[in-house]
Parts: sequence; structure tokens; C-alpha cells
Amino acid sequence: MKDMSKIAIFTLIIGFIIIAVTVSLFIELAGDVLEEEKFFADRVFQEFMVFAEEDWLYQLMGVVTEAGSILFLTIASVLLAIYLFFAKKSKWYSMFFSINMIGISLLTQVLKLVFERERPELIAQYGGTGFSFPSGHSTGSVAFYGFVGYLLWKKISTKWLRVSSVLFFAFLTVTIAFSRVVLGVHFFTDIVAGMSLGIGWLITCIIALELLLWRGRKQRNS
Repeated sequence: MKDMSKIAIFTLIIGFIIIAVTVSLFIELAGDVLEEEKFFADRVFQEFMVFAEEDWLYQLMGVVTEAGSILFLTIASVLLAIYLFFAKKSKWYSMFFSINMIGISLLTQVLKLVFERERPELIAQYGGTGFSFPSGHSTGSVAFYGFVGYLLWKKISTKWLRVSSVLFFAFLTVTIAFSRVVLGVHFFTDIVAGMSLGIGWLITCIIALELLLWRGRKQRNS
């Protein structure tokens, strides 16, 4: 720690704070779900954000939600991992990206089996099958698009383009998560829990990767 810059230490502290907050939020929601609590937020969002199939917003969200589907994220993840592996000096990025995606997938599936929360509605067309908590579209989207945003932040030198790229993927991730409520296949608390879990896992992987890269740079310069 003493060899790190003040900015690096500050960033690391912020990262751990985000992990603590997101994990705490997930644990709080998970405890209430296990106790079969009824959430006021779920009732509100079910009443005002679930639309009929013929509504234009429902149709739009049906398209957007595919960007967080298992099939799309799996194909995109494999292609990105291969690209990073063969790109110069990117093998560690490829490995930690793979850990990020495989880890969040396994974690989500295990937790779904633990909580066994039933969905508000089963719609196989939009991946609305199996258990509901936490939302797999939310965890997967946060992990995938969050890591893509991290890579772009590292690689793009133009500040406005870098910020715009990160904001775009952040907006896309939130939209994918909320599409699950609009389509009626998830409760609001499912996506909040999914995003919290995804953010906590994503930041953990990024911190581990950055510490490994920093250690490598330190050894080369010593």
C-alpha cells in the first residue's frame, strides 16, 4: 500500500466501499425474500411498469432485454475473451473477464436455487423461466457491460469519448434490468438484488486484476 499513489489508494478504498454497500443491500433483500416478505416497491412497479403485450414500450423492452440474454452474453463473452487473450498484453484481462462472467453466472444460478422465488409471470419468449431471485439478466448485464466499460475507460485516451462510452453502457445495463419488470418476468427487488450482486462481483474482479497488474509493473520496475 505504501508504494501506491494517493489516487490509487483512494480509488481502492472507494471500490471496497461500493462492494460493502452493494453486498449489504443484497443480503438485506435476500433475508427479506427468505422470510417471504412482501415489498411495497414490488407492488408499485408491478402496477405502474408492467405493460400489455401490444404496448410499444413492451415491444421495445422485448428487444432491449435480448442484450442481456444468456445466449447473447455467452456468445459476446466468448468472442471478447478470445480477442483479449490474443491481443497484446491482454491475457490477464482475458482471464479476469472470464472469471468475472463465469463466476457471476454460477453465483446467480446457485442463489436462484437457494431462494426459489417464483416469478410474477412465466414467459419463455423473454427468458422468463426458472426462479426469479436474483435477476440473471441484471447480474449478467452488470458483469459484462461493466467490464466492457472498464476496458474502454482504460484504453480510450479521449476524455469525452471515454466518459460517453461508460455512460452509454451504464444506461444500457439499467435499461436491460428494468426491461425485466416492464415485461412482467421479474419483481423490482429481483433486479435491485441482481444489480447489487453484479456490481459487487464486478468491482471485486476489477480490484483483483488491477492489484495483479500493479504488482507486475512494480516487479518490472524494481
